[in-house]
Amino acid sequence: MLRIEGVHTFYGNIEALRGVDLHVDEGEIVALIGANGAGKSTLLMTICGSPRAANGRIWFENTDITERPTHEIIRMGIAQSPEGRRVFPRMSVMENLLIGATTADPKYFEQDLQRVFTLFPRLSERRDQRGGTLSGGEQQMLAIGRALMSRPRLLLLDEPSLGLAPMLVKQIFDVIREINAEHIITVFLVEQNAYHALRLASRAYVMVNGRIEMTGSGRELLANPEIRAAYLEGGH
Repeated sequence: MLRIEGVHTFYGNIEALRGVDLHVDEGEIVALIGANGAGKSTLLMTICGSPRAANGRIWFENTDITERPTHEIIRMGIAQSPEGRRVFPRMSVMENLLIGATTADPKYFEQDLQRVFTLFPRLSERRDQRGGTLSGGEQQMLAIGRALMSRPRLLLLDEPSLGLAPMLVKQIFDVIREINAEHIITVFLVEQNAYHALRLASRAYVMVNGRIEMTGSGRELLANPEIRAAYLEGGH
């Protein structure tokens, strides 16, 4: 479904991605783990066209999207829930969800809204509340819900557990599993919480300094001594 070949991305003179190769097959949950500053979020943003890949190609469902504008990429079936949630703080929950639905066929709006409210009943209770007054966990639910309103086939999730209490982390990961299994949406997950990400993912990649250094199934990487030392036992 998603294929990335030799992608380099720069911020000015700083090379953030250094020849990234990876793929995500339809129906998978694929995780990308790594330390802060490794380039994980940059990769998700590059997939969506901002910033642009300086070299290499990005393919979605056999279409080259490397040079496509972001709005076209979204209309093709890719949605991103960004790091830090980035909900519209002065808009209500409903208004945030309406913005997520702007690229989708309006005839599916009520169906999609009910799907989001079923996944996140708290959002239904808070539908008239301003996004900026929600708790961190509720804002994360809203960010994911807003992405789902565009009816994506590929969902990009950037640090969905960041800053959340352990109980909420488990809830968010349970919902990601449900989105994939029951709503048939492919998921590409960027996470610093390696333990939860690798338990959830069918496959995973490890990024170090803008490069993919290791790949394998989630179980294989969970059992790998290097991964355990670096990401699961207090390492960075």
